Amino acid sequence: MVAAMAAFAVEDMFLKAAAATLPVGLVLMLFGAGGTVGFALLARLHGERLWHPAMAHRGVVLRAAAEVTGRLGYTLAIALTPLSAATAILQATPLVVVAGAALIFGEKVGWRRWSAVLAGFAGVLVILQPVPGSFVPASILAVIGMAGFAGRDLATRAAPRVLSNRQLGLCGFAVLVPTGALLWAAMGGTVRPDPAAFGCVAAGTAIGVAAYTGLTAAMRTGDVSVVTPFRYSRLLFGVALGVLVFGEGLSLATLGGSVIVLAAGLYTLTRARRAESA
Repeated sequence: MVAAMAAFAVEDMFLKAAAATLPVGLVLMLFGAGGTVGFALLARLHGERLWHPAMAHRGVVLRAAAEVTGRLGYTLAIALTPLSAATAILQATPLVVVAGAALIFGEKVGWRRWSAVLAGFAGVLVILQPVPGSFVPASILAVIGMAGFAGRDLATRAAPRVLSNRQLGLCGFAVLVPTGALLWAAMGGTVRPDPAAFGCVAAGTAIGVAAYTGLTAAMRTGDVSVVTPFRYSRLLFGVALGVLVFGEGLSLATLGGSVIVLAAGLYTLTRARRAESA
């Protein structure tokens, strides 16, 4: 899990670097195309079909829509805002999943976990600093991305069990190709011959596929309640890369909000584990 989170942070670093010289829509389109090819190869290596009728299931369609929302929002966020702040906001995803599971699937969530969820959202507001003179409108993109990824995790529960994680990954990346193309058409942007930028997209895509595979292996191999808290290690890697690679400064608001989100997430996971063992 820690290796997967480190890989996701490195993926973000490469995509942010590529978006500095390439249109964000093109970066997203190439990322989707590369991921589609990667998961197609993995599916074939495991003898799985590239198209299965279950891929048209409502749950898969909802998952794809959430994937588009998450990737679109978060890719724009890391391109337009500090990587450290976007990564910190993303850590609230598990809290949104807890709230969504209670509201949509009727899972039992006590008042303590609801309080932790609200505290986590307050931490996100601290990072956003929604006051005149401090608020950066583009930061909302990270919130949209976080909500999309939470929706993807929730929709995964409704996806048919007959589909493997590789086939779900194939569906998720495939929809990013037309999404990136539409974004590129809407926002425009010229493409200059820049081997370094295209290399960053290729590296980010390869690492992203590896990260997704590692995440899946961790969730299937270990005790979920033990493994899941290590997802928050992504915050450390994302902040470190933001500071060391992009020279970002860490504001007190980002640090304070990150601590609140992290504490709320870990408390929520701890309460969930106690509830399962009770």
